Amino acid sequence: QVQLVESGGGLVQPGGSLRLSCAASGSIFSINAMGWYRQAPGKQRELVAAISSGGRTNYSDSVKGRFTISRDNAKNTVYLQMNSLKPEDTAVYYCNLRIIVTNYWGLGTQVTVSS
Repeated sequence: QVQLVESGGGLVQPGGSLRLSCAASGSIFSINAMGWYRQAPGKQRELVAAISSGGRTNYSDSVKGRFTISRDNAKNTVYLQMNSLKPEDTAVYYCNLRIIVTNYWGLGTQVTVSS
């Protein structure tokens, strides 16, 4: 069974940086894509960034230019480098893994941007 373990969340001041990590383990033969979603209080879960097996990336307009998603295929790990953080980035961030048509989710990690 596939399991996703997230780390790197926490409290940071506006303008600061955090790096989220998500390591996938289990019966993994091929990953189509990995990504990060977030959900703020009172809002729906939204895509933050995604990366395909070939390295193609997509970003939400709200984070473009500030966040960078990357993969380490040898470790089945996806990262999200978050720079120039803003209070509106505060949310629970969820790791997502897609294998063909099946989606797997992490439990989420809290990111709080506040003075």
